Amino acid sequence: MSTNLRIPGPTPCPPDVLAAAAGEMINHRGPEFAELQERLTAGIQPFFGTDQEILLITASGTGAMEAAIVNTLSVGDKALCVTVGSFGDRFGTIAERYGADVTRSDIEWGEAATPELVAELIQQDEYDALLITHNETSTGVTNSIGKIAAAVREVADPLIIVDAVSSLGSIEMRMDDWGLDAVVTASQKGWLSPPGLAMAALSERGWAAAKTSTMPSFYFDLTTHHEYAERGQPPWTPALPTMYAMDAALPMLIAEGPEAIYARHHRFASWTRSAAKALGLELLADERYASDTVTAIKVPEGMTGSAVTKRLREDHDVVIAGGQGKLAASIWRIGHLGYLDEGEFAACFSALQQALVAEGFSAAEGAVIPGIDG
Repeated sequence: MSTNLRIPGPTPCPPDVLAAAAGEMINHRGPEFAELQERLTAGIQPFFGTDQEILLITASGTGAMEAAIVNTLSVGDKALCVTVGSFGDRFGTIAERYGADVTRSDIEWGEAATPELVAELIQQDEYDALLITHNETSTGVTNSIGKIAAAVREVADPLIIVDAVSSLGSIEMRMDDWGLDAVVTASQKGWLSPPGLAMAALSERGWAAAKTSTMPSFYFDLTTHHEYAERGQPPWTPALPTMYAMDAALPMLIAEGPEAIYARHHRFASWTRSAAKALGLELLADERYASDTVTAIKVPEGMTGSAVTKRLREDHDVVIAGGQGKLAASIWRIGHLGYLDEGEFAACFSALQQALVAEGFSAAEGAVIPGIDG
């Protein structure tokens, strides 16, 4: 029996996808690779909601975030970083490390950025870029990127650079319609695949900025990636096993279709929140902007969160995540993205109930956890 992995990434993968990752190596300068790359980029493109080129980068999600920044900004550019958690903070830190003049707007963790607030903030200086996270993995909050972008465009015209690592492929993204200039994601979240492959797209404005960007880049130079992609090649040695996995996963995602995928994630998210509340637990995020890919649950007062996660791991072979940064000891996080199984989720919450009771949380004793459809 495999571990019941309920963290927000890396996420479980279908058996056929894992089997595909064990394929034989090929020449990444040959025609087989060119065909593989074409299948992947064509399959990924509709989930981005763009007609722009999708570039494949052998990296983690953080590598994709770095690529988005160093290819579109110049040293000294003014960037507004609206952060609602740990990964928003990371976005700003990357930009600072490369010489951007970053102004941070730190919203209380567990809250979302509203379109009105971001529009107000963007008018306070002549910002060259807005850095923002679509789905904040550390807090279980989804920012309404489409509405935020529309509100910003009414009052200013910065580049809008979006970390969509834990949302894209699981939550609706309409890059072109929303007027986004750089969007990035990674394979280990909602794509049914192992870690190792990042994906990036730039708008026409994004590519224009790339031509004048003065931030240093080499490995993450997207112009180089574009030039090699036109030849059907990667610029550097690619993560072939992850690409094989994505090649097996994408037909599953395409067959299900984006709208059905988004609805499935919303159903599992709603059930996860209902199950947590049934156990007497409190959610971190207001359900109006709670994430459809990860739920953050407050550790009850007087309880040690790590004691519960240890019981889950050792007694039930269930793995959930703790918090990050300043929430490290005060929340648990349960991922519900990508490859989802109703039985595994039911088992997760049955185990959580037992662990809570064992740790003295009486509210969970005798609680009735709802079925997956309520």
